[in-house]
Parts: sequence; C-alpha cells; structure tokens
Amino acid sequence: MLRLLTKIFRTKSPVIPFRDSAMEKDEVAALGGKISDRVKKLFRGSLAIRQVDAGSDNACEQELVALSNAFYDIERFGIHFVASPRHADMLMVTGPVTRNMREALVRAYRATPDPKIVVAVGDDAIDGGIYRGSYAVLDGAHNVIPVDYQIPGDPPSPKIILRHLLAILNDIEHKKSASLS
Repeated sequence: MLRLLTKIFRTKSPVIPFRDSAMEKDEVAALGGKISDRVKKLFRGSLAIRQVDAGSDNACEQELVALSNAFYDIERFGIHFVASPRHADMLMVTGPVTRNMREALVRAYRATPDPKIVVAVGDDAIDGGIYRGSYAVLDGAHNVIPVDYQIPGDPPSPKIILRHLLAILNDIEHKKSASLS
C-alpha cells in the first residue's frame, strides 16, 4: 500500500493544461464589444434573432443556446433571441430542411419583417451536410428560401458564430454605407 501511494505522488500529472479561461473570456469580451458597436449603429441597440430548426440533429441549437449562457452572455452585446419571427431582424436556420419543415420555414421567412437577414448555421443548413441527398430532406435552406449568409461548421462553436456575426454586421454596414454614397 505504501509503495502504491509513493508511486502516485512520484508520477507526473498526465493532465494537459487547459487554455486560460480568463484569456478566452477577454477574447469574447473584445469580440462582443465590436459586435455591440455594430448592433448599436445598425439596429439602434438591439438585434433580434429568430432561430428556426428545420430538421436538425440539435448540435447547432446547443451551440446557439450556449451563446446565452453566463460565459458568452450575448444579451450584454445587444443580441437576443425572440420567440416570433414577426419581431426578428435576423432568421437563423439550422439543419437540413426536411420535407415536413419546408412549409414552417417558408412561413417563418414570410413573417419576418423586411429587411430580413437570413443566415444558414452549420453544414446541414448550408448544403444538407451528412443528410444531403436523402429522400427526407431538401438539402440546404437555400433550396427553400433566399439565404444571405452562411456560418460553416458541424456544428460551429459559439466563438465561431460570434466571429461570423461580426463579419455579417460588418458586411451589412459596408453595404449600407455604399448605398448611401
């Protein structure tokens, strides 16, 4: 027993050190600050997102839900998820569009007020992902409704989603300033 105990204390820890979460939190805060500036400028302080699950495996939904947890807390950046597409500025579609969800997606798209921004989140929503070509799906969301932007990944992490949101907002700002010129 004593030999086992000494062996335990002599053995170096096999644990791989994890990235400093304070550094990661600072990175998220810096990214969020830029997003917040764009949201204030383009949407008068509040970007409302309606997420539509068009038949996914819930991987992308888990990552979108993670954006609302205490670590990412996107509400502090002026972004919130809404229950109705009638109150949304942006429509985020996840999953390959199944035949059963086609009509619901079209209705959500029509109910979203203009100018609407449609984002396909995840490989499944972009081109059908691993379900592409199945009899049960219509592949990507672009086959059912017009898609403005895509966030690739299977699923994309919350940080990747935030980076793409910033890029989307930058593009919208660029297009808006170009149209005013």
